[in-house]
Amino acid sequence: MAKPTDAAWMTRALQLARRGLYTTHSNPRVGCVLVKNRRLVGEGWHVRAGEPHAEVHALRMAGEAARRATAYVTLEPCSHHGRTGPCAVALVEAGVKRVVVAMQDPNPEVAGRGIAMLRAAGIEVEVGLLEEEARSLNLGFISRMTRQRPFVRLKMAMSLDGRTAMQSGESQWITGPHARSEVQRLRASASAVMTGVDSIIFDNSRLTVRASQLGLDDAEVIAARQPLRVIVDTQLRLPEAAACLREPGRTLVATVLGYDTQRRTRLEAAGAEVLVLPAGENGRVDLPALMHYLAEQELVNEVLLETGATLAGAMLDAGLVDEMQLFVAPTLLGGEARPLFTLPGLTRMAQQRPLEILDIRAVGRDWRITARPERR
Repeated sequence: MAKPTDAAWMTRALQLARRGLYTTHSNPRVGCVLVKNRRLVGEGWHVRAGEPHAEVHALRMAGEAARRATAYVTLEPCSHHGRTGPCAVALVEAGVKRVVVAMQDPNPEVAGRGIAMLRAAGIEVEVGLLEEEARSLNLGFISRMTRQRPFVRLKMAMSLDGRTAMQSGESQWITGPHARSEVQRLRASASAVMTGVDSIIFDNSRLTVRASQLGLDDAEVIAARQPLRVIVDTQLRLPEAAACLREPGRTLVATVLGYDTQRRTRLEAAGAEVLVLPAGENGRVDLPALMHYLAEQELVNEVLLETGATLAGAMLDAGLVDEMQLFVAPTLLGGEARPLFTLPGLTRMAQQRPLEILDIRAVGRDWRITARPERR
């Protein structure tokens, strides 16, 4: 039975876990708090893959005070040897008497083993406190472990009449600086930023996290990491002079068999990595196959999809969009401007695609709508 103070200590552990929002890829975001005699004796969070886990940081801070303490951990302590040792063993050796876990590890190969290891050592273990909050921190990691694909968050900016760009493709800028700063945070928290080649051709987007548009603390934390850039380009039309190819980090160009081998050679010389995938029924890149590749080979937890109507519609049609971040500007672009989605075949009201609205809030002069597609 959870004690009255348990929720407060787990809340602190969740706050610590959020500090790894931009840096832990491809590991989950985890926080840990050690409490003895109602007093905090140690705390820590996982900063980045390959470095000590949250429990290790908390145990180091606590020292001998960890003996007979209670540990509050946002994710089940690991039980296997990876780049670091198993945290369940570290907790046992430190002599903690009780462990409160927010959620079980979603990895089917290890789920429950850390908990079983702790209980076998005589440690009292409770699971499920603030589980929903813990899950929300690691939607991408959970998706990769359970669905073998990343969590896909679609970001789009539109006018009040639902348009994303002028007919010519001009789109900078629909929204204001506050909304653009929010987008930079979305990029920073993603493992990969994905777009279609037309977006690069029209906007020459760099697909990078720009520290100048973030708060100072955020900028310092993410300075050393840029998300993987993924460009869907069936016919290899990406310009060799594209700005994204000159930026730090990697640019992965997904195409299909039948590409121009000379174009591939020139793109690779310009800095691109070309990934050849099977074609889908429409002859374009097989999007489910791309998502599976990103999860299995690149260990991508979260994809931020920033693209135009065609790829956005195709991802939505394939059931690959998990969440939408729609930034709405108080302006009108008119009927000739480009729409939000291209969704062919919708001719009757019964075919409409309902959304569940999760949140609506002001961002500067604009509005941000967080929604998710209702599954058919």
